Amino acid sequence: MNSLQQKFLYYSKRKSFRYGVPFLLLVVGGSFGLQQFAQLRYTFSKKGSLTRQEAEKFGINMKKVEDVTLESEYEKIKELDIEHWDNVRGPRPWEETSSPPSAAEQTKAKH
Repeated sequence: MNSLQQKFLYYSKRKSFRYGVPFLLLVVGGSFGLQQFAQLRYTFSKKGSLTRQEAEKFGINMKKVEDVTLESEYEKIKELDIEHWDNVRGPRPWEETSSPPSAAEQTKAKH
């Protein structure tokens, strides 16, 4: 046996060699593999925005750009009453969709 074979046999019996080398190969090889899959995402992604004609094909009516301005949206929001509102809890999937519980039922449930 030559010295190279002896060194290989010596190191192959060590746990750090038996478990460390495959782990490092997996980590380094996995990073290259993931790089290829991530590149596919950007290669085949659809770029560009939705045009008015494409939106109308799907049944979406888009407003003209001139109709929507910051000032017009501010005027709409200014008309809203934000001082008087009720915090309404939405229904949970496991609850019945009948009428919401009254305030008395809610206080009983808390105690």
